[in-house]
Amino acid sequence: MIPRYSNEKVSSIWSDKNRYEIWLKIEIAICEKLCIDKKIPKKDFLNIKRKSRIDVKDIEKLDEKTHHEVIAFLNSVSKKVGKSSRYIHQGITSSDIIDTAFSVQLKQATEIIISDLNNFLKVLKTKAKKYKNTICLGRTHGIHAEPTTFGLKLASFYAEMERNRKRLKNALEDISICAISGAVGTYATIDPAIENFVAKKLNLKSEKISTQVIPRDRHAHLFSIFGIIASSIERIAIEIRHLQRTEVREAEEFFSKTQKGSSAMPHKKNPVLSENLTGLSRYIRSAVIPMLENIALWHERDISHSSVERILAPDVTIGLNFAINRATKLISNLKVYPENMKKNLNLLNGLVFSQALLLELIEKKGVDRQTAYDVVQKNAMTVWKTKENFLDVIKKDKRINGVISDSELKKLFNEKNYLKKIDYIFSKVFKV
Repeated sequence: MIPRYSNEKVSSIWSDKNRYEIWLKIEIAICEKLCIDKKIPKKDFLNIKRKSRIDVKDIEKLDEKTHHEVIAFLNSVSKKVGKSSRYIHQGITSSDIIDTAFSVQLKQATEIIISDLNNFLKVLKTKAKKYKNTICLGRTHGIHAEPTTFGLKLASFYAEMERNRKRLKNALEDISICAISGAVGTYATIDPAIENFVAKKLNLKSEKISTQVIPRDRHAHLFSIFGIIASSIERIAIEIRHLQRTEVREAEEFFSKTQKGSSAMPHKKNPVLSENLTGLSRYIRSAVIPMLENIALWHERDISHSSVERILAPDVTIGLNFAINRATKLISNLKVYPENMKKNLNLLNGLVFSQALLLELIEKKGVDRQTAYDVVQKNAMTVWKTKENFLDVIKKDKRINGVISDSELKKLFNEKNYLKKIDYIFSKVFKV
């Protein structure tokens, strides 16, 4: 991932140094179990544990000759350990080390992303409660529909992100897997007890059955959840982008005193954070298909998945970490304009209350649905053309004013009617 979007905490997980250190930790854990089982002399194990260390540059230099990263790693460690190194990597294959380490790296990155989501959820909850009763327009197909509240919009985002956190926790458990089972997963050259020992050391679970690799459906599951989270972020970003449009301006991104909006037009305040989140979401989602395609490997293993994972795992986890934190700051500093929400609510001269009138005619006045719909729609279409007030127009219609009094109509045309169940919805979302 480019430095612009990189957080050192996540980026370091994917460094060569961290990967090799995990490899070494796995190799030492295997040797420890072999020592416990008296298959390695204690003095040799202690020598391995004491002398083995990572030299990234040396591994890189050796890899130029071997064209095999694990062998280069083993050769580098062996030079430092000496004769005792003959017990290292005994009875296992490269994939045992690589795949188990990859699980550890994904676990490390995912735990950070879950922490990011926790922070995001706190901000969404705070803002949702703040604007719980702030009336604004609900829009369907981009067209004014009926009143809702800005708090409900934010509560919807919260509920979705809460589901995403739950999904991610499940995916984290699914990917926290250790496989130390030998060349084709038969344990022919390695005792299953070693796998269980290593798994416990690394806070992982043993794979029930593997080939030479951990099955890639686990990885596909995790990255699919990453893609869903990205899409949820984009849903929020798109909402902000629409609300920040000049002719709407119900909400907008924070704009600092020194910030510039356009190199050509000094007046501009563009929704650049939200647009950036939309772009990042597209990229993160693009990783889902390659990860799904990694599931279908030849026989017990090929390496077609390897290059995909080397590129996408760092970029996606780093990118998602950045996106969640950016979205958190966006919502935390979001500027909200209730007065513009009120103004926009009245743009259609009362048409947003058409359903309230329709239901009153049907449910309380006994008008059949088709007749009621036709009457209300005809008057609504008149308002679209003439720009008159909807309430004034329907008062002129004898089919309506003959059955509904002016006081009843006034009660219908009240946006506070749409707040009746807000507390109920919030109690479900926030469980309070």
